[in-house]
Amino acid sequence: MMEEEELEFVEELEAVLQLTPEVQLAIEQVFPSQDPLDRADFNAVEYINTLFPTEQSLANIDEVVNKIRLKIRRLDDNIRTVVRGQTNVGQDGRQALEEAQKAIQQLFGKIKDIKDKAEKSEQMVKEITRDIKQLDHAKRHLTTSITTLNHLHMLAGGVDSLEAMTRRRQYGEVANLLQGVMNVLEHFHKYMGIPQIRQLSERVKAAQTELGQQILADFEEAFPSQGTKRPGGPSNVLRDACLVANILDPRIKQEIIKKFIKQHLSEYLVLFQENQDVAWLDKIDRRYAWIKRQLVDYEEKYGRMFPREWCMAERIAVEFCHVTRTELAKIMRTRAKEIEVKLLLFAIQRTTNFEGFLAKRFSGCTLTDGTLKKLESPPPSTNPFLEDEPTPEMEELATEKGDLDQPKKPKAPDNPFHGIVSKCFEPHLYVYIESQDKNLGELIDRFVADFKAQGPPKPNTDEGGAVLPSCADLFVYYKKCMVQCSQLSTGEPMIALTTIFQKYLREYAWKILSGNLPKTTTSSGGLTISSLLKEKEGSEVAKFTLEELCLICSILSTAEYCLATTQQLEEKLKEKVDVSLIERINLTGEMDTFSTVISSSIQLLVQDLDAACDPALTAMSKMQWQNVEHVGDQSPYVTSVILHIKQNVPIIRDNLASTRKYFTQFCIKFANSFIPKFITHLFKCKPISMVGAEQLLLDTHSLKMVLLDLPSIGSQVVRKAPASYTKIVVKGMTRAEMILKLFGRAGMRPGEQMVLWRCGLKSPGPVGSSGHFLNQMTQGRQE
Repeated sequence: MMEEEELEFVEELEAVLQLTPEVQLAIEQVFPSQDPLDRADFNAVEYINTLFPTEQSLANIDEVVNKIRLKIRRLDDNIRTVVRGQTNVGQDGRQALEEAQKAIQQLFGKIKDIKDKAEKSEQMVKEITRDIKQLDHAKRHLTTSITTLNHLHMLAGGVDSLEAMTRRRQYGEVANLLQGVMNVLEHFHKYMGIPQIRQLSERVKAAQTELGQQILADFEEAFPSQGTKRPGGPSNVLRDACLVANILDPRIKQEIIKKFIKQHLSEYLVLFQENQDVAWLDKIDRRYAWIKRQLVDYEEKYGRMFPREWCMAERIAVEFCHVTRTELAKIMRTRAKEIEVKLLLFAIQRTTNFEGFLAKRFSGCTLTDGTLKKLESPPPSTNPFLEDEPTPEMEELATEKGDLDQPKKPKAPDNPFHGIVSKCFEPHLYVYIESQDKNLGELIDRFVADFKAQGPPKPNTDEGGAVLPSCADLFVYYKKCMVQCSQLSTGEPMIALTTIFQKYLREYAWKILSGNLPKTTTSSGGLTISSLLKEKEGSEVAKFTLEELCLICSILSTAEYCLATTQQLEEKLKEKVDVSLIERINLTGEMDTFSTVISSSIQLLVQDLDAACDPALTAMSKMQWQNVEHVGDQSPYVTSVILHIKQNVPIIRDNLASTRKYFTQFCIKFANSFIPKFITHLFKCKPISMVGAEQLLLDTHSLKMVLLDLPSIGSQVVRKAPASYTKIVVKGMTRAEMILKLFGRAGMRPGEQMVLWRCGLKSPGPVGSSGHFLNQMTQGRQE
């Protein structure tokens, strides 16, 4: 029974001592232990098996039991000590809690005492400062009252004085007094509910209205709308009246300015009516001379009457410009059929000169209508088209065509008056555009006639292929037209001029360049197989003569110059035209046309040299190579090919000295054309003996060396050939050599050899090293 009770006690104890994983983990961290008895998942059976792993270990079971009992007694002693140590802990904790509560109560009492004392102190300060605050308020209100009474006195007296001075037209005193009255009146805005204050405000407004009407009447009397100005100049009264108008409603000032300018320009409207002879464009100088005299007269008589900030002289000039632009536009619409290009350019030149005169004299501060804006300075450009840009004086715009070569001076980019009058000419600039269209057409026809009369350029291998003089003349004229038009307008007329440029660039490319390229013929130039075999070099004639070769090179150089200059022309046009129109300027099509001329010229040079070599290659394919008995020097056909190359290439190189890249293109295209043709003629050869194959291999090597030296052949200065060209020659001629090495000594036609080559036969190594390969080729030929 005792044992059962102990077992039940142990089970109950284990049930009570089941701890949560979190608590167990905390215990292990605080009291780390490696003893199996301290583990939460302790297993008694495993522990006993560990102590007694074998039957022999049971011999010391008594010793193990004694150790465990000793350990149990020590644990009991430790538990007993801990339990006894915790007996008085609860009582000590309650005592400490009571002491803390007492301390808190004492602290709360002290805080309450301090708060009560602070409230008493605040109340005492309020009682002390109450009287001081009352005195401060009284002082502030008294000061405000005195100030307001002073302002009221000043306002009342000022209004009375203002009314009296207005009746006596004492504008000088009124100008000073009115500003002061208005400043004082601003202090009474919050008192407008008081009848007396409102009455004074209404009297001030009435005085301002009366002053405005009175001043306008005085100016109307001094400068009536009909009739002439009062003699003797302005009076001091009007000068003081302008100072008063500065203070009054701005509409009064605007009305004075409007009436004065209208009266000042009334004579101009009469003198230059549409039906007057001086109103036409040929006498446009008189308009500008008249306004210059009027401005001088204004400065002498009325310069001191109006305040400087009114800028009356500039306002007169601006209004004159607006009136002139309207009148000129009207008369040009009426007499549009009478407008000629010289007359139009003359009028524009005089007008732009006048606008420049205004820009030098005035600042443009009155141009507030938003229709005229200062031009932005163009960004600096590295465009070579800007170099040596013609800058002729505008007086030369209306002269003869030959006089247009005079230098021009472009308009200042910061002229705020640019276009204020000359804008009226834009609708009629089609006359100028049509004139340039006609002039350019005549210029192209003259170029064609001159070319036919003078003939092709003379051979000149010392200086290289010269650019046709007509090309430079064309672009010089283009520059002059562009500068002229940009001074007239940077809008739609520039687009129209660009279209004209495009038209005649294409015509120049077609009529002058492409139209004068020599035509190819089918003649062989007297070259025969027998002449090649007999090496009668004197009978070999190239298809193109020396003059024709020089002409092709000259046209190629001219097209290259036109291509580069057209690109610069496009950039310059985009700088001159309005920003919104830049996208409409595109000369890509014209540049492509010149590129086509360049390609055609190079192709003609290649075809000429290629055709000259054709008879030699034909002779090669018809030779009896199986009858060649020994290997000698290079064959006659090789000598003929080299002769043609030495005749043509130095001429082409010297004439394309200024355009080296196109000479390199010529060499590459010739190599790409000649080498495949040479290999094709190899396939046409009759059966070749061993010796014949060796002779062909020698000839091929000679041609390869000549082609590698092609760019500098016949030149005193030896230059290394471009890598791209060398690669093409080496690759093509090496292929020809491999064909001869692989198949020539088998006694086969190269055409049959190519069949086997395409069937995938591989090289056996050096010729004669494998009889099997020769048998294979023989068998393939029989098949």
